[in-house]
Amino acid sequence: MTTSISRRALMAGGAALALGPVLSLAVHADNGVTDTTIRIGQSAVFSGPAKDFGVDYRAGIKLHFDRVNKSGGIHGRRIELVSYDDAYEPAKTAANTAKLIDEDKVFALTGYVATGNLAAAMPLAEKAGVPMFAPLVGTSSFRAKTNRYLFHVRAGYDLELRKIISHLSTIGIHSIAVVYQDSAFGKSNLATCEELAADYKVKVEKTFPLAIAAEDAKPLAAGLAEVKPGAVVMIMAGRQVEVFMRDYRATGVGAPLYTLSVGITDAAGSAKRLEGKLAGLVTASIVPPPQALRIPIVADYQRDRAEFGEKIDSYTALEGYIAARVMAEGLRRAGKALTRDSFIAGLESIGSTRFGDFPIEYSAKNHNGSTFVDLEMYTRDGQLRR
Repeated sequence: MTTSISRRALMAGGAALALGPVLSLAVHADNGVTDTTIRIGQSAVFSGPAKDFGVDYRAGIKLHFDRVNKSGGIHGRRIELVSYDDAYEPAKTAANTAKLIDEDKVFALTGYVATGNLAAAMPLAEKAGVPMFAPLVGTSSFRAKTNRYLFHVRAGYDLELRKIISHLSTIGIHSIAVVYQDSAFGKSNLATCEELAADYKVKVEKTFPLAIAAEDAKPLAAGLAEVKPGAVVMIMAGRQVEVFMRDYRATGVGAPLYTLSVGITDAAGSAKRLEGKLAGLVTASIVPPPQALRIPIVADYQRDRAEFGEKIDSYTALEGYIAARVMAEGLRRAGKALTRDSFIAGLESIGSTRFGDFPIEYSAKNHNGSTFVDLEMYTRDGQLRR
């Protein structure tokens, strides 16, 4: 199996995907650990309009696991990653998770994508005592109370929204409209946005839901033209953002646009499809720019991309790489006699530290990981500028 898998090859690879080298033929223990391997499971979106999130996140996770395996593994054990496509559908996520736990006998889960999908998987993981590590989810409801089996790496959406709204308040914008994804992700973070807006005395003039698979946002664009907010905050993910921006920009209304970190994944593709209309979009970023080689974690990521021939290069891929690096550290700290309990204890022992200058903090009472959030602006060609 090659060490680099393109988006097209991934889509053609079927529902079940084994990452890294050919899977060991050894019989796996019930907890996913043998003398030579650690088996990790993933259910994520690899098809449909939101596939870039799952594909890119998987690529970054795989990239660091390749590095770990080439360096001798974790206490002599290679990491195997088994991934299934859930097409962004929570019911499929639940089915995939059950299969990973009951049939594949994975040690832990990682790389899940989206709020509703994580909500579908967590009861199964908790019941089986299987750790869930670094889902691509920032929804506050998963972070308010420490869950023994759930560890985050990325900053929460509440921190992203706070950064956006505090910035708007600082520059004198005190009225906004919110366009949100009509899903658990959109609705829960809309509530967070409204609470933060009240804290900063920013008025939410109106909110507009948009269906996940929407191809037309003209009615919303017309409604916004009537409301005339000082700025528009988008709580949406992927191609949905493009659909809205295309139709909103076409109205000629000039309110500044802001999005969460999950708003744009394929920036170059979005810029091309929007024909320059991506320019000026402000996004929250929860990892450094993937081209910022002055930052050690980014330099490591780009070195490994070159060495292992990984073509995918994005903020989401870098996020996956960082997540896998933190996970590997937890596995190392767990010791040779690896158990799920020792892995949880290993992660909690990390405390406050930096991975290649990227800050992470864990303890027995804090599984939230990073608080890093910055704001950047897209150019016409999809580049980001601070």
